[in-house]
Amino acid sequence: MGGFMLETSAPEESPPVQIVVMGVSAAGKSTVGCQLAERLKVPFYDADDLHPKANVEKMRAGMPLNDQDRAPWLELVGRTLADSHTGGVIACSALKRRYRDAIREQAPATVFLHLHGTDELLRHRAEHREGHFMPPGLLISQLADLEPLEKDEPGARVDIADPPEKIVAVALQSLSHMV
Repeated sequence: MGGFMLETSAPEESPPVQIVVMGVSAAGKSTVGCQLAERLKVPFYDADDLHPKANVEKMRAGMPLNDQDRAPWLELVGRTLADSHTGGVIACSALKRRYRDAIREQAPATVFLHLHGTDELLRHRAEHREGHFMPPGLLISQLADLEPLEKDEPGARVDIADPPEKIVAVALQSLSHMV
């Protein structure tokens, strides 16, 4: 009795979701990132928690970080995403293309959600938030450093004028084909 074996392959698993919610200080990265992670049922990380103490003290003193300050931090941001086997969402400024490239060196499947707002709205938020080490005065240097996502970078840009729940809904729709 001869037979044949039907060859089947195991279903291909999709890579874990790796999203960086990026933008300048006071854009709402942590708020939106946390809600986005909750909706996607993945862990949320805040890159502010990954800064070495020296970086935090420098920013608290009103001094912007330089690329040398950021390099080990960005590597750790990327490794945090790469090491999370379930995927994750991380709030991280990722202001420049080279910073996003550094994150993707560690976690190549990363996509970016750029939270964008008017300078006036961002300034208002920065001046009225409490308990954050980043003084409102550093917003100017962040806006000067910001390089919006380029066409070849995986991600989407979302306006922050709406409430966080709507921003998350728009983000999920905008990123749906990427994650």
